[in-house]
This record gives sequence, C-alpha cells and structure tokens, in this order.
Amino acid sequence: MGRTKVVFVLGTRPEAIKLAPVVLQGRGAPTLDCALLCTGQHREMVDQALRIFSLTPDVDLNIMKHGQDLADLTAALMVEIDRYIKQRRPDLVVVQGDTTTAYSAAQVAFYNRVPVAHVEAGLRTWNKHAPFPEEINRVFISRVSDIHFAPTASARENLLKEGVNGARIYVTGNTIVDALNIILPDIAVSPPNIPELPKSVLLHSSPTVLITGHRRESWGYGLRQVCEAVRELASTFLEVSFVYPVHLNPKVSETVSVCLGRLRNVHLIRPLDYRELIHLMSLSDLIISDSGGIQEEAPSLGKPVLVTREFTERPEGVEIGAAVLVGCNTKRIVTEASRRLMECRPQAGSPRAANPYGDGRAAERIIEVLESY
Repeated sequence: MGRTKVVFVLGTRPEAIKLAPVVLQGRGAPTLDCALLCTGQHREMVDQALRIFSLTPDVDLNIMKHGQDLADLTAALMVEIDRYIKQRRPDLVVVQGDTTTAYSAAQVAFYNRVPVAHVEAGLRTWNKHAPFPEEINRVFISRVSDIHFAPTASARENLLKEGVNGARIYVTGNTIVDALNIILPDIAVSPPNIPELPKSVLLHSSPTVLITGHRRESWGYGLRQVCEAVRELASTFLEVSFVYPVHLNPKVSETVSVCLGRLRNVHLIRPLDYRELIHLMSLSDLIISDSGGIQEEAPSLGKPVLVTREFTERPEGVEIGAAVLVGCNTKRIVTEASRRLMECRPQAGSPRAANPYGDGRAAERIIEVLESY
C-alpha cells in the first residue's frame, strides 16, 4: 500500500507559523507523502515565517498582487489551487485557520472530491462581520471539512452545535504552542536585535507596552480611537516605552503616523518578523492588540493582553484573566492599561502552569490522526 498523499496549503504568516510544526512532523511520518503549497497571499511575511522553520514550499503560486481585493484574490486562488490539485491528485488537503487561502483551498478540494482536514477548527464569534471576512471563511471550511482539529474543548462544542459529527472532531491543542516551543529556545540563545528600539526596551530596564493593530473592522474610526488611547497613556506614563510595529497598509500606517508620530516615548517601527515579534512580546509588560494569534501567544508567554475587539473567537484567554476585551474604546483602553501599568506586574497567572491553548503536542496528535486516515 502506498503512502497517503497530503497537501498542506498556506499563504499567510499565521498559517505558516501554525502549520510549520505539523508539516515538520508530517515529513517525518513514514506513511505520509507530504507536499507544501504556498499561495503567497502575504508574500514577504509568509517567506520570513517559513525561513524561521527552515521550510521551503514544494510549489509557490506567488498569487499576491498590489491592490488586490478579496474577490480578485479568491478567484485567482481557486483557479491556481484547482490546477495544482488536478495535477497532484492528493488523498487529503490540510488547511489552517480562516484565511482566504484556507477557504479557497477547502472549496477547491471539495469541488475535486478530495477530503479536507481543518487545523484550528471550531473558532467562532457568531458575528459574521467580526472578524471580517474570517468568521464566514471558517464556517464555510467547517461545512466541507472531513476532519476537524479543534484546538480547545470550547471549539469542539461550537462544531457540535453546528451539527458536525463528534467522531470527526479531535481536540489537539493549538499548534501555536508547538511553534513557540520550537522558537523560544533559539531566541534565548540568540535574541534578535531590533535596532529601531532604545536599549531600555531591549534590556527590559523600563516598562514596555507593545501595540499592534491591523484588522479591517478597525480601520478608520476604531483605529483612531485606539491611537488616542495610546497617546493619552504615553502622556501619562512618561517612563513607559510604547512600541508599535506599524502594518504597511496605508489605511493603518497613515492613521497611526498622524496620531502618534511625534511622541517621545512612542516608537513607531517597521513590521517585525516572527522571531523579533516574539522576542518583543517576551520583553513587554502589557500588550494591546487586535490580533487573533497574539491572543494565544500572550498567555503562552505569561503576558496580559488588552484585545481591541468587541468579539473574540478565543474566549479561553478571557476566561482565565489573561486577556480583556476592550474594543476600540479609548476610555476603556486607558482605564485597563493604566491599572496594569500602575500595578507594574502581569495580571495573568502563570500560563506555564495552565495554558488554555495546550501542551505543545498538537502537531503530534494531528499527524497521528492523518496517518490513520
């Protein structure tokens, strides 16, 4: 009997980070013939992430084009992924999360009657506009998937509520913990230098707040409100360094630079690669972010995070007090951040003792299931 032909599809940095441990584990499985397909949805960012894990795609579609909207991107992805699947004829397609790449690959696999395995299945906010378009993407992926790798028990419950057969759901933990376990020892030995930052931040000799923001639903008024909160905090806590790696999208960068560009203790820097970001997170005393991944990484690193969203598909961090939903509400952000900065200590318990996102063996569990499929 031949080996099972598995295609892992990714196109963005989060997908690359979270699928990397699975791909690495899968390549060592004797019963699997693994191929890695990169769509290039986020060109430079996905390349950086793959290099960190020493992964090279077997096929790179290089689909990214300047000014591409979601409809154009989806159409291009479906055509190119369809061409590849017809050529390779895999036994199984594995997608991760809720990106346009994941949605397109799952749909195309379904059209070609190829089974789909979904890593990080079952996350829900129950609001189709938040996050946009990811909430609808992952709902669609669940409808066509044959294997559901839920990161947590609550994600499994979400799938059961939607009528997914419980026998096809496997609670594995989140592969982000696996990825951190690969990266953190290397960072400890050889911490990355971030030359744009003062030594007080890199030596952790002064308090630091990390800010990130990029979500579509926050563009415009919401992002301005977050920036106003950071401005007020920076003016109050002059001894604190506020570090904001600014997303390259003009809808983000222009708003941030106008509001925060002239404050002495606010450092607007380039987007960081993943090693740099994790290193900076480990040096921070507080994180303010709308990122889904950071909601998982922050408690894994023992860092409190204020989530600038109204809804979250990751309630586990909120339930243990590691994350607080503050929305894009200037007053709430200032109040919650001020309380933590005045207390000068993390509010979350030690995630090493009880990490809601798993024990770092998610990839191992996923590959065990794929080998038996």
